[in-house]
Amino acid sequence: MNQLTPNAIKVLESRYLLKNSEGKFIETPQQLFERVAKYLSKAELKYNNVAEAEKWEKIFYNMMSDLYFLPNSPTLMNAGASLNQLSACFVLPVEDSLEDIFTSLKNTALIQQSGGGTGFNFSLLRHKGDFISTTTGNSSGPIAFMKIFNAATDNIKQGGKRRGANMGILNVDHPDIEEFITVKLEEGVLSNFNISVGIFNDFMKAVEEDKLWELKDPNTKQTVKTISAKELWSKITNNAWSSGDPGLVFLDTINAANPTPAIGKIMCTNPCGEVPLLPFEACNLGSIDVAKFFDIERKEFDWDHFADIIKNSIRFLDNVIDMNTYVIPEIKELVQGNRKIGLGIMGWADLLTKLEIPYASEKALQFGEDLMRFMQEKSDIASQELANERGVFKNWDKSIFAPNNKLRNATRTSIAPTGTISIIAGTSSSIEPHFALAIHRENVLNNESLFELNENFVSYLKEHHLYTEEIIEEVKKTGSIANTKLPAHVKELFKTSLEIEPHWHIMHQVAFQRHTDNAVSKTINLPEKATIKDVNDAYFLAWKQKAKGVTVYRTGSKTSQVLNSGISQSENQGSCKVCVS
Repeated sequence: MNQLTPNAIKVLESRYLLKNSEGKFIETPQQLFERVAKYLSKAELKYNNVAEAEKWEKIFYNMMSDLYFLPNSPTLMNAGASLNQLSACFVLPVEDSLEDIFTSLKNTALIQQSGGGTGFNFSLLRHKGDFISTTTGNSSGPIAFMKIFNAATDNIKQGGKRRGANMGILNVDHPDIEEFITVKLEEGVLSNFNISVGIFNDFMKAVEEDKLWELKDPNTKQTVKTISAKELWSKITNNAWSSGDPGLVFLDTINAANPTPAIGKIMCTNPCGEVPLLPFEACNLGSIDVAKFFDIERKEFDWDHFADIIKNSIRFLDNVIDMNTYVIPEIKELVQGNRKIGLGIMGWADLLTKLEIPYASEKALQFGEDLMRFMQEKSDIASQELANERGVFKNWDKSIFAPNNKLRNATRTSIAPTGTISIIAGTSSSIEPHFALAIHRENVLNNESLFELNENFVSYLKEHHLYTEEIIEEVKKTGSIANTKLPAHVKELFKTSLEIEPHWHIMHQVAFQRHTDNAVSKTINLPEKATIKDVNDAYFLAWKQKAKGVTVYRTGSKTSQVLNSGISQSENQGSCKVCVS
């Protein structure tokens, strides 16, 4: 078993290790991985003999305990325990009736209680003040109902171990879109929601051409109001600059890659945006720490080992679908019908520094695209092999893959934030650059902060005979080496998130999206001095480059922040909006 960092142990003890009724631990980290591997390997008994199940139990245990691969948090928390609800990502419908709205609210409670996060598109709800014929009253509008969902989440801790998370989307042609855009300017409002505007290509073209834009009644499709597309866009970018919200979800781009269009259009994503899902769909995620495939002796990436872990991880995630407990019948039917999974990566920034490739470089973008192309190809092959062994997913004949491409899973890859599992793995999160070389995370556990000095950076200094206590003290204070006397190429290699131009953030997201069949969760970090034009440019670039969504966060635009530069509590130099689930 790979050695866990002190912060990894803290996280495991806080959220993942099983306890008895007295609150005492009844398993170690090793036993946690044994529990998960044993439970997931039982799926093999549906298709193979006991010997095969035992073989895969050992393989699953080794790749988790060696921290090459970790599944999403609900799988680590619940597999082989009492809940056995293993999915992280859900999307629920919100139809335009009181009964449907509160049925979705009940289902949300069940999902979040079991450890899942939920996404909703509220665009089917009639706009505020609209006449309701059945009661001769007026509609409260989608935002009022969002606040009810938010209040419910406040009182439900996911799986009893983490705060609930929601994605709330309103389409850009909804009559209440202007109120939606500004709703989070007041801090604390919809605090359990990430919010995004559902964007259509026609709207973006209307902005470019300075045309009028029609806001339409969701039921009658009649125009309620006509406004300037450019002025509406300006409200979006102004508010994103001010508060980090709203993000954008590019619905036409998402549906162009919808693997099952015959079943329905995709109008929503999970809370962090990396999995576009149909109503009542869920997805199981896992991530591979690519930094651990750096061969120290050869100073290069171990592609063969990476391929083996990809293949085994796809099998692991497919097993999750069979061993999952589904809290809602409709979800079970659709999940088992499409068998969507999302395998992604973490440790990207750590890998780049080990390879001595600056994040803000064309070389990094090319390597990222090559790596993700390789991962998608190997994931597809693994899913094809599983289809030959176990059969295609039930809705395969209604998918874009029929009649020739036999796959076990409608989707195979996704880039999740990995905010917590990357701490367990002792690596950098997702495809993000290093936020800082010394960071403290606030409120990720039970009001406890985590402090961390980047050990790869320290090792680099020692290996290149550049280490001094003065440099380390500067990093502990500011999280950066920008003001040190280190060589320029070292400063370039270890540039932190806020020192990297937004262009490079976006282009990393795009490079990985080109070979990811779900989506990529990525925060575009902006320094406090960033302008509204910077937000405008980032949002437009993301759309033009076929990203499926985009989120920005300007340092200091919220008072409550998760990531902070430096490991002195009195020296908060900046932060970013991240998913820590």
